[in-house]
Amino acid sequence: NGSLWYIKYPFVDDPSDGIVVATTRPETMLGDTAVAVHPQDERYKHLIGKKVRLPLVPEVRKGTTYEGENVDVGPEIPIVGDWEVDPEFGTGAVKVTPAHDPNDYWIGKRHKLPLVLVMDETARMNSNAGDYAGQDRYEARERIVEDLKQQGLLVKTQPHTHAVGHCYRCHTVIEPYLSSQWFVRMKPLAEPAIEIVRRGEIKFLPKRWEGVYFNWMYNIRDWCISRQLWWGHQIPVWYGPDGEIFVAESEEKAYEKARQHYRRDDVKLTRDPDVLDTWFSSWLWPFATMGWPDITDDLKRYYPTDVLVTASEIIFFWVARMIMAGEHFCGEKPFHTVYIHGTVRDALGRKMSKSLGNGIDPLDVVAQYGRDALRFTIISQAAAGQDLFLEMKSFELGRNFANKLWNATRFLFLNIGEEKFSADEIRKPTPKSLPDRWILSRLADAVEKVNSAYDTFRLDEVVRTIHHFFWGEFCDWFLESAKLRIRDDRDEKVLALYVLESILRLMHPVLPYLTEELWHKLGEFVEGLIPADKPTIMLAPYPAPEEYSHWRDESAEHDFERLTELVVAVRNIKGEVGIGTRKVGKVIVVPRGPEEGKLVSELAEYIKFLARVEEVQIASARPDEPCGVSAVAVGEVFLPLTGLVDIEKEIARLKKEIEKLERALEGVRKKLANEQFVSRAPKDVVEAERKKRDEFEKRLSTLKNQLDAMER
Repeated sequence: NGSLWYIKYPFVDDPSDGIVVATTRPETMLGDTAVAVHPQDERYKHLIGKKVRLPLVPEVRKGTTYEGENVDVGPEIPIVGDWEVDPEFGTGAVKVTPAHDPNDYWIGKRHKLPLVLVMDETARMNSNAGDYAGQDRYEARERIVEDLKQQGLLVKTQPHTHAVGHCYRCHTVIEPYLSSQWFVRMKPLAEPAIEIVRRGEIKFLPKRWEGVYFNWMYNIRDWCISRQLWWGHQIPVWYGPDGEIFVAESEEKAYEKARQHYRRDDVKLTRDPDVLDTWFSSWLWPFATMGWPDITDDLKRYYPTDVLVTASEIIFFWVARMIMAGEHFCGEKPFHTVYIHGTVRDALGRKMSKSLGNGIDPLDVVAQYGRDALRFTIISQAAAGQDLFLEMKSFELGRNFANKLWNATRFLFLNIGEEKFSADEIRKPTPKSLPDRWILSRLADAVEKVNSAYDTFRLDEVVRTIHHFFWGEFCDWFLESAKLRIRDDRDEKVLALYVLESILRLMHPVLPYLTEELWHKLGEFVEGLIPADKPTIMLAPYPAPEEYSHWRDESAEHDFERLTELVVAVRNIKGEVGIGTRKVGKVIVVPRGPEEGKLVSELAEYIKFLARVEEVQIASARPDEPCGVSAVAVGEVFLPLTGLVDIEKEIARLKKEIEKLERALEGVRKKLANEQFVSRAPKDVVEAERKKRDEFEKRLSTLKNQLDAMER
């Protein structure tokens, strides 16, 4: 929160009149060398070319040109037209101080204005400030405002909120200051780097970040590489006694150049105290870390690298510069893919940072949930280019999954008992049942999807696929169905171990510690699993789609889906009527046709075990007794409820739920029948109402079907 001061600059040819400028930093007016207006501003365009007299300044100020020549600058300054001026800001006329404002610097360069410094490096006014010399900038500001008021040149002052740069360490307001610095000419470096990305030799993921890259590169400016800091790579520049500049790789070579230049040996050089911008060393990283400029074995083997993973805010500072440096110094791009990850944010959507104090210490996560939980949870949210929203309890996802893997593996080992297997044996499983064929087909599908997700950098999809396959298919269905035979069937154990070993290798990149531990425990049952020369899962081959594709079995997947749908239907009926998971007498299936009837008959053993029923009956018509009912792909499923629940109470519950749902459905239908709502409401709102209507209608049909079966 600051102020905007409106100051009148009198015309040279008519001091009683003038032009009013608005400024947030009146102390810098002492360094003004022009007033700028927009060239199409009707209020001022007739004034372009006129001169005004700058108040409060001495008759002569020491300045410099953009070419570095020293010049004397008087108090009379021109009015110039420049397209950079915003006619809506202040009065539409702005003071131009090229030595103390980045935007003014470029205006000054376009109009060949002189540059006048009015402060020193400590932000105190210098000799160009006349009567204000030696004063702190804010002390000078107060005096200048008061003097302008005394001379009748301060038109008005008003409150103003604006963005002001502060030092990130001491929070002091940054003062733009003209100084001599070292630069790298960037345009010749940028042109080939633009073409590399344009030709597709380097790809950005997500692709939208290419636009940010091109925007920077097309508008590139020379790079200021010198910094006035205590620590860093010192600038390789030395000065002779007369100011002659010597740039060299070392002090020894600098002296060689100096002796040749001065033609004598007794030369004393002084090294430039500045250090290089930190990005100047960083842009050399892909090849400098491997011994460049020497052509080392590492450089020949590892350059160019493959994939750069980084954040969007340093696409120009680092990514673009590495591309330019790689092409210029090595003649080859430094990498082929740039993966831009998201920003980690807290539950409120704020970027995690030290200044906000809202970060999560990874060591705290490790202590509470484990290393694998940390890794798994973060990768699960790592959608390309999308931000991550984390809080401490987010890591329960990874912990729960790790616990599930541990418990499932322990269950399998307990059922194996004391038996031993060979590595060759478990690599050649023999599927004998529908669940066997199904889980192998689903394993092949998971391996293919995980590899595809890795290839396209969809790391979150890797985790989702692994989570769904292991928890939702291997644990929930295969291991449950395997309980029927696994204790006494060696082939079933072999197949289960084959799938588990594949799962551990598939999971290893996202759960490295736990999979390593379990793989070694698995080696206690499987002789030869762990080679002596490769005693870690990290060196085991990663599951490849072509090694598993022969297990794909669409018929098995089709039939097993029918089984799971039927079992879930029975479980849902039991849940809705309050039976829970306890075992009941029988379930009756009325198949759609002979093929479905045959399939149900073949699956009866699994249906009884998984749905927890004593008997599966196949009938040609619905039973004439109160039942819970559900429609599935193979037909209709009926669960007789006599003796299991209070029939009258259940009928009353269904009628009440139907009545409530009918009222809700009527309200949604009325809303969708309203043309004004449909035409004026946002599309996503209308679509949500339609989806709600469809869900209500489906649920209502199910409830009425259940009521009909209950009232028989």
